[in-house]
Amino acid sequence: MKRVFKDTPLDEITLRRFERPTNEDLKALSRKFLISIGLLQSGDSRDIISELFYRFLTASKRQEFLDPETIIEEFKQVEGGTPSNIRRHLRRLKRLNLVERTAYGYRIIEFMPVKELFKTHIIDYLVTPSLDRIMEYAEKMDELN
Repeated sequence: MKRVFKDTPLDEITLRRFERPTNEDLKALSRKFLISIGLLQSGDSRDIISELFYRFLTASKRQEFLDPETIIEEFKQVEGGTPSNIRRHLRRLKRLNLVERTAYGYRIIEFMPVKELFKTHIIDYLVTPSLDRIMEYAEKMDELN
């Protein structure tokens, strides 16, 4: 029996480039940030994840933790705010190392500023290793060519 090789990536990140940020409000900027890193699509009308991330940003400013049950209760009236959907988006934010769960609840990792968070947890752990691996593929192709 033949073994089937699957092209499944170890990690995946989408990056999009927008115009320079303007004097928009925090909610609009957080939405563009999430679109830029691939957690949200441009045309998404039900963007629970951007509202969720916005709540984390405002809580982080006050150094507050967000309780998962409280988050679920707050989103019940929002379209698409089902408990399973909220948990899914929390997992997505955790997977990209934007939020973490502690004994006190969820928070932006160590209440870091977003710029530092992006640099240390996304660029250093996802983007740079991905670019390094792509360079390895390029070098290997050059060797074989």
